[in-house]
Amino acid sequence: MTKVKICGLKKLEHMLTVTELGADFLGFVFVEGVRREISPDDAHGLINQLKQNYTGKLPKLVGLFANQDSSYVNQIVNYCDLDMVQLCGDEDSEYWAKINSSIIKQVKMEVENHSEYVLNQIKQKVDEIRNAGHMPLLDSYERGALGGTGKTFDWSMTKLVSGNQRLILAGGLTPANVNQAINMVRPWAVDVSSGVETNGQKDDLKLRDFINNAFNASK
Repeated sequence: MTKVKICGLKKLEHMLTVTELGADFLGFVFVEGVRREISPDDAHGLINQLKQNYTGKLPKLVGLFANQDSSYVNQIVNYCDLDMVQLCGDEDSEYWAKINSSIIKQVKMEVENHSEYVLNQIKQKVDEIRNAGHMPLLDSYERGALGGTGKTFDWSMTKLVSGNQRLILAGGLTPANVNQAINMVRPWAVDVSSGVETNGQKDDLKLRDFINNAFNASK
């Protein structure tokens, strides 16, 4: 069954909702200056509250970072008791080796440019990530944007850059299209943030619909 990652969480009520629905990963954005940024202290407090309020098996906790000092990343991993790190910047293999947790590495897919050269470059990145023992996440590219863009890319391109290997699919996913995305790509996991929001805030109904639709598609 395709796993589900809900990203950009900032409220306990939403964390509890998606945990009870069976989400596999909860994402917290520690990238400075972005709309969904959460402070380490706030994340630490919310995670402790989640552990106190939910006695079942918890989802994996993922911290998102972009071009931040590796020692700072490791400090937050320890402080917030994170399970994984998602890197959304220009971090290379030398940087990955300094991180004291499992890594999800974002790879940006061109929305319009599908030239053979571009796809080969992306495939090399995906292979490098896998060969280092980490998980690639394919997301849409937007100039000047760190992290997700809320836009889809041509999902048929995933096979060209990843074959049938495991990957996380992100970029413009919503409750309405996640079923189609899973049926086409067969990803290891799907990742969503803006697609389950209304007016910039997580929406309980959209969260429920996204998770239910994702699980039903992958049965």
